[in-house]
Amino acid sequence: MKRENSNRTRIVGLRFTPEEYAQIERKFRASTCRKLSDHIRRHLFNKPIVTTYRNQSLDDFIEETITLTNELNSIGNNINQIAKKVNTLKQIPEFKEQLLRFEFEKKILFNKMDEVRNHTQKISESWLQL
Repeated sequence: MKRENSNRTRIVGLRFTPEEYAQIERKFRASTCRKLSDHIRRHLFNKPIVTTYRNQSLDDFIEETITLTNELNSIGNNINQIAKKVNTLKQIPEFKEQLLRFEFEKKILFNKMDEVRNHTQKISESWLQL
């Protein structure tokens, strides 16, 4: 990756109050600049500064999706354990018990999948109403 203006030899030192520096730091953290010097340089020379923003509805959606995904993963693990046991069983009473457990876990899985689908649909509809 080529370094832009690598022949910068002049240094300018500035002093800020804690409040001023905190304000600069906040603006820098909200931008996509990797270095504070780059952010200040862009500001001084009136170059565009790309800022990031947080979309609360997107954050809520991601948090809910992560929770549902974790639940689905644990249900999937339970189903895999049941399938492994079913494949190794030789006694019929134990086999019936595992089949009942499998049906129960499958029902939970399908309910969670419907919940994910409904939640995703609600978020999609709210974003489209902008």
